[in-house]
Amino acid sequence: MQDKINDIHQQIADFTISNKEQLEAFRIAYVGRKGVIGDLFDELKNVAQEERRAVGQSLNSLKEAAQVKFNEFQALMEASAEKSVAIEFDLTLPNVPFENGSIHPLTLVRARIIEIFAKMGFNVSDGPEIESDFYNFTALNFAENHPAREMQDTFFIEKKGGNVADDMLLRTHTSNVQIRLMQNQKPPLRSIMPGRVYRNEAISARAHCLFHQVEGLYVDKNVGFKDLKDTLYYFAKEMFGQDTKVRYRPSYFPFTEPSAEIDITCLICKGKGCNVCKYSGWVEIAGSGMVDPNVLEQCGIDSQEYTGFAFGMGIERITMLKYQIKDLRLFTENDVRFLRQFEGL
Repeated sequence: MQDKINDIHQQIADFTISNKEQLEAFRIAYVGRKGVIGDLFDELKNVAQEERRAVGQSLNSLKEAAQVKFNEFQALMEASAEKSVAIEFDLTLPNVPFENGSIHPLTLVRARIIEIFAKMGFNVSDGPEIESDFYNFTALNFAENHPAREMQDTFFIEKKGGNVADDMLLRTHTSNVQIRLMQNQKPPLRSIMPGRVYRNEAISARAHCLFHQVEGLYVDKNVGFKDLKDTLYYFAKEMFGQDTKVRYRPSYFPFTEPSAEIDITCLICKGKGCNVCKYSGWVEIAGSGMVDPNVLEQCGIDSQEYTGFAFGMGIERITMLKYQIKDLRLFTENDVRFLRQFEGL
């Protein structure tokens, strides 16, 4: 037994360790419980009683020698690894000042819109951006041959053939959330639906293929056009200032009847006329109207008992008017010079 101990002492001394693989091999052979030293401890019970004490001391000394060598080279490997990944700093360089970021202007305006409508009792609803034709068009009273269904306006994902309502697309407005809300909840309903929408538009200073909308829906008994006017009148005053004037123009939408476009006095010229408002003194901010009875019935709501109004506006349009931004592309270009203008707002 003593001869084996002496041989393993020599093996430990001669074992070369220069990388992690060799260190692991050394651990398995000499430090681990199933290594050669562990085997010698298992054989200790076969040693004569009078020799067992001395042999046991030699085995403990051997085990300690193996552990000491392992710990030494493990520390060297760890120190080498830390040194290899250490980053050298040039302490002569000037300090980089810590700068606070700012909230994106679209996020600021979205939060303000939600705040204003929350004061009037509107909650916030959300829905999928990848939608079926049924929720995006059919349930909203769009005829099958309506131009908005054509590829130049809508990003279709899958044309399933047969029933057009089964086609899949990127939603072109957040009206799909209105349909889902009316299907899943009973009146009274009072909610706004902010979110991203997509249309196949040429990108320019006034248009983009991706933008943000916020739509609103109010369905209850005895809801009239006056309720719609009062709601949007209050919104315009809160968003743009108490001096803002509001104008309603007759319009057409498949899902509302009667329908109206909403204009406010130009914030640049204060209604006097300039190139921004095309010298009319007015700029459009939203479309609106009373929910068509066909839409209510499609969602399982009795149009003889309930009425409602809906409206929709582009968050980019509201932001451009509020902060007098003239190029829509600035919102998505991540130009720090543009974004820093909104620090502290």
